[in-house]
Amino acid sequence: MIDANNFEVTDNLKDGTVVTFRAIRPDDKKRIKEAFNNLERDSIYTRFFSFKGELTDEELKTATEVDFEKTVALVATVTTGGGEEIIIGGGRYILYNPPNTERRAEIAFTVEEDYHGKGVASRILKHLIKIGREKGVLQFEADVLRENKSMLAVLARCGLHMEQGYQDGVYHATLFLTADAPTAPSP
Repeated sequence: MIDANNFEVTDNLKDGTVVTFRAIRPDDKKRIKEAFNNLERDSIYTRFFSFKGELTDEELKTATEVDFEKTVALVATVTTGGGEEIIIGGGRYILYNPPNTERRAEIAFTVEEDYHGKGVASRILKHLIKIGREKGVLQFEADVLRENKSMLAVLARCGLHMEQGYQDGVYHATLFLTADAPTAPSP
């Protein structure tokens, strides 16, 4: 059984960079703030569907203090030569349906631009799928702006059955996590 609260896996990206994928922690507030400040304006827009200059204290608390039942959040980190851990990406799912109903969750990701195209989002999604399945989640849903082609590609390549619709510049994708659906392939 996966312990989502203490989840941690170290892996190599396509270019050989060593990355740790782990559960977010309350002590990540400063690292999340720094990661957000390192994002380009367009990345902030594609993630939040609006421009924002900074994260509020309440947003940092919500981002880092999760219950790992209704909300599961993972970060991707690299370690500098000086031993400092830097967050380069993150992803989460949030259950949004009432208890005792079919478990569905919204998913969202952010990856720092220097790490785009290296498999960070695909690996985060792979780990969220494993955790979600174990916790009985049947579907992940995501709203993705038309211009966010890289996220649309991550969802399309994850190996799960996907249905999508398009309205007003936004794709709505539904991924099916049923037991007979294939798992996400390794990038």
